[in-house]
Amino acid sequence: MIGGQVVVVTGRSVRVWGGMDIQFFIELFFGGLTRGSIYALIALGYTLVYGIIGLINFAHGEVYMLGAFTALLVAGVLGVYGFPAGGILVVAALTAVVWCAAYGYTLEKVAYKPLRGAPRLSPLISAIGMSIFLQNYVLLAQTSDFVPFPNLLPNMDFLELIDYVMGPSDFLILLVSTIAMVALSVFIRFTRMGKAMRATAQNRKMALLLGVNADRIISLTFIIGSALAALGGVLIASHMGQVNFGIGFLAGLKAFTAAVLGGIGSIPGAMVGGLVLGLAESFTTGYFSGNYEDMLAFGILILILIFRPDGILGKATVEKV
Repeated sequence: MIGGQVVVVTGRSVRVWGGMDIQFFIELFFGGLTRGSIYALIALGYTLVYGIIGLINFAHGEVYMLGAFTALLVAGVLGVYGFPAGGILVVAALTAVVWCAAYGYTLEKVAYKPLRGAPRLSPLISAIGMSIFLQNYVLLAQTSDFVPFPNLLPNMDFLELIDYVMGPSDFLILLVSTIAMVALSVFIRFTRMGKAMRATAQNRKMALLLGVNADRIISLTFIIGSALAALGGVLIASHMGQVNFGIGFLAGLKAFTAAVLGGIGSIPGAMVGGLVLGLAESFTTGYFSGNYEDMLAFGILILILIFRPDGILGKATVEKV
């Protein structure tokens, strides 16, 4: 404590609490965007599936975890053969995306498609069961301990302005997440399959009458959502430097909170909800304590469900009987 002010020393700067520290505020802001981008990538999977079939896929967080472990295994193999770090990261990320897309397709066919005509509680229980199964599958196949993830990020120290407010991993997460979300928005808006997805989400029976293959669209939805979750898993593993079989559970719940916050079923809402939640957690951690961030996330979920259940960008729907 210096002159009645608390001084926090970090590896990048000296931050003065109680005074006006613009750099600290900027770092918290970009840190929140980084965290929120990961939430948004996972939340897109929730909102895509819910928008198409009205199902909350609670195994989605485990797909995110599988993406991180897949990238870890690929990086370990390529590292043995002396591949450059940047190339390893790209190959590991692509492998994780393809592998987890296949997982998403398989999950839909095995756990959800047989229950499509069942009462709504049945697929929900199936989703929870798949979540527990995947957690224990990775626990038995790997380990219960945190496993170090290699540092594969390129050197970006030449970008002095970026390095002033964020690290290279933060910049990479923001860049890749933005590209992925823009690409998804363009795909949904302008491609033939994207239009079919929107038609199926709006009225599945009418889409079937117009020749849309609803089963194919549902499978595509799980594939896209799982691929985005895997990408988020690779990015956060590289950022944090470690992975564990349990990382998907809490991340999945927070991404679900982000989807509800933005408006479940709304793609822009999932993006906005993820960023809002990430910023809220970042500033709570920075100015108060990291012990409150989980309480804040689920407190926001409760408030949204009570006062605005449709979310920030969600629209109220009326079911005709």
